[in-house]
Parts: sequence; C-alpha cells; structure tokens
Amino acid sequence: MAAQAVMFVSKRLQRVVFALMCLMTAQLVLTMASCEPDEPALLGAVRVPISYPG
Repeated sequence: MAAQAVMFVSKRLQRVVFALMCLMTAQLVLTMASCEPDEPALLGAVRVPISYPG
C-alpha cells in the first residue's frame, strides 16, 4: 500500500519536475541568447604584444 502511494506521488512529481526543468532550460537559453558582452568587464584585461627575440 505504501509502495503504491510512493509510486503515485513519484509519477506526479516527475511530470512537475520535468515541466520545471523545461521552463528553467528555456529561460537559460533565452537569457544566454540575448546576452552581449559587457565592455566594463573588459577594462581589466590587458593585451601585451609578444616580441620574439632576434
């Protein structure tokens, strides 16, 4: 009896968790697609020319 109740709840929760995971993935994809690199974040980066001896 208890095992049947656990399986019933588990089946229902699987659908809910799957739906939430799909929504989270969609939001992540849309957020990453609309991102542009921030210019101020690049201010700390320094390019150093490489000189070869000779």
